[in-house]
Formats: sequence, structure tokens, C-alpha cells
Amino acid sequence: MSQTIAVNKLLLAWAREESGYELDQVASRLKVKEERVSAWEKGELQPTLRQLEKLAHFFHRPLSVFFLPQRPQLPPLAAEYRRLPDVEPGHESPELRLALRQMLTRRENALNLMSELGETTPEFSLRANLRESPADVGARMRQATGVDAAVQFGWSDGWEAWREWRAAVEQLGVLVFQFPKVLLKEVRGLTLLRTPMPVVAINGKEMNPEARAFTLFHELVHLMLAANNEEAPAIREQRKEDDWLAVERFAEMSASHALVPENILRDVVNQFGLQRVTWNTENVRRVAKKFRLTPLAMATRLRESGFMNWDSYNQWREQWQAYVATLPLRGGGFATPIQKTVGRAGRPFTKLVLEALAANRITSVDASRYLNLKFEHFDKLRTHLAITSVDISFDE
Repeated sequence: MSQTIAVNKLLLAWAREESGYELDQVASRLKVKEERVSAWEKGELQPTLRQLEKLAHFFHRPLSVFFLPQRPQLPPLAAEYRRLPDVEPGHESPELRLALRQMLTRRENALNLMSELGETTPEFSLRANLRESPADVGARMRQATGVDAAVQFGWSDGWEAWREWRAAVEQLGVLVFQFPKVLLKEVRGLTLLRTPMPVVAINGKEMNPEARAFTLFHELVHLMLAANNEEAPAIREQRKEDDWLAVERFAEMSASHALVPENILRDVVNQFGLQRVTWNTENVRRVAKKFRLTPLAMATRLRESGFMNWDSYNQWREQWQAYVATLPLRGGGFATPIQKTVGRAGRPFTKLVLEALAANRITSVDASRYLNLKFEHFDKLRTHLAITSVDISFDE
């Protein structure tokens, strides 16, 4: 029998609870009875070293955490992110909790590296309030990105559009991350409300680049509202459900005006001769493709501008859902370790790590840990950043 090792029982329970797991899930992963895990946490039994290593790996915690004298005092994760429609604060899935911890750590690493390199931390200065019109908020976002219609219409596909919109938002003093392994039905995007350098994060399971771009701007609106004290972190957000849905609607429409300004939309509709048409799947897709937007988002935008009324919009939506139901399920595709790294961490953070490594401010071990990338890939990573114009990142 393997020798057991004495650990702090309180830390075993803390690590499990902080990771969002139930006793039976831990028991299943370690292939032991649930009663044994419970006995570990009560101090009635002790795990072996091998079992403790498996626990540390499962919880994504250093082995040393189990030997601390008392539980670490950490703020609730719900104090970090904005309220999410289908997530109850304190009841995030284990996958989301891990993603949040990783992104918070990445942001802290970015700030520390900028300080080490003597770089100025950018300030996020965009603000919004709920008394404004979504069109005005959208126009302000659009102006801040510096992207005009000619540039937007010149993008070759949705992936290029996603990359360019992401780069434009990153230049505003925002870190844009992607997170893996979280179900889309739990969350498509979120914002981390710490400053400076707040975070907008997109679910990597979203295979549609146009949908990623829309989520990016939707979350940016929430960030603007929070910066103006119009929103609070999830754990402190007190709005009733109907009031909160109105905030979501505001963010949705503001994002659509940023991606599709009113004057440009009307010009395109006129150019296509669609002023008085009965909108069907094909002509909505045609306009959506011009703007590199999803057809559903475009139909919503057309309704907002009066090209559709609610009846025609609802009829169109039924047609669209019937059409989508006939499409084959999209696979996740394949991404290299380098594409995953750049997709999740973003170019600014990735370049920051490489700059710190080149300046001997961090070690190769540090750099590999910051990027979750084996050091053997770093030469290819440098080449990728230098010559690649499109980052396609798929969820694992």
C-alpha cells in the first residue's frame, strides 16, 4: 500500500469548492469512493502522494496549496465579471471558474510585465450611460476603432473581420482573450471589470467569426457602462430581471450600430435595391455578408432601422431557424498550439511576453507558463506573429 501524506483537510475542501466540484465528481475523477474523498476532507483519512498530485492537477492548483496553514482569502469570482444572463453568481461551472482564474492571472501578468519593461499602461476611456441612444453609443465606439466603411467592406472573410475588430478594440486599452471548454449555453462572452486594462473575453467554442465580432462589441458596451458606474459586478448587480434584460437589449443595439452605422446601412440597402422588398433568407444574408455580420444579427439591425416590422421580422426568423436546422453540424476544426496560444491570449499579451523574455526580464520557464506553450514552439510563435494576418483559433 502506498504511504499516505499529511495535508491540511481544510485546504482539500477549499480547493474543491473553489474549483466548483461536488464530492462525487472528484471521486469519479480519482476513481475512489465518494466516502473516501469525504473522509480526506474531514481529516479521518489522508490521501497518498499520487492521489494528492491528481487532486492538484484536477483542481489546477500547485501541490503546495494543500500544506498551507489556512484557506487563502480570495474575493469571489462574481466580484470580477459583469452579470451574465444564465450564470448565478457563486454557481459558475468548474470550466468557467477555471477560465476566469486563468484570465485574471493573465491580466495580472500583463500589468507586471509592462511595469518590468517600463511601458505605460493604456487607459480605457470610453464611457456610456443608459440614457443615451444606442445609435450614439455605437457611433462613439465606431469612431474610437478608426475603422471606416471602405476598410470594413474590403475584408476578405469573417475571420479577417474578427481579427481586425479584435485588434481595434485591443488598441483601446482592453485585453481581449478567448477561453476554452465552457459551453456556449452557459456564456458566449464576458467582461472582467478590473482597471486598468479591463478584459473582454469570448468563448472559443463559438465557431462563427462574425458572431465573435458581435459578442466583442456587445461586451465592450457593458465595459463602457461599468466604467461609467452604470453597471456593477455580478455579485453586486441588483437590477430585477426585466430591468437587466433592458440593459442587455441596450448593449445589443449599441453593438449593432457600431458594426453597422445607420447611414452606411441605408447606402448598402439602396445600392442593392432592397428598399421595398419582402425580406427573405437570401437578401438578408447578402447584406450581412457585406458587413461581415451574422444574418440573425443583421435581421435584428434591419428591424431596428425600420426596414422590417416585428411581424416580418418574426416571419423571417422562423424561416431562418428552419434553414439553419437543415445545415450539418459544424465541427471544431484543428488549430496548432501556436494558433491556440495567440487566439486565447491575444497578440498584445503574447508580444509582451516575448519582449520581456528578450529583455531577460523573465525566464523561458516563466514565458512558457504565461503562454501555456512549450518553449520548443517559441521560434514558430515569433514567425507566426511576424507574418500571419489571420488567427483562427478553435476550442479544444
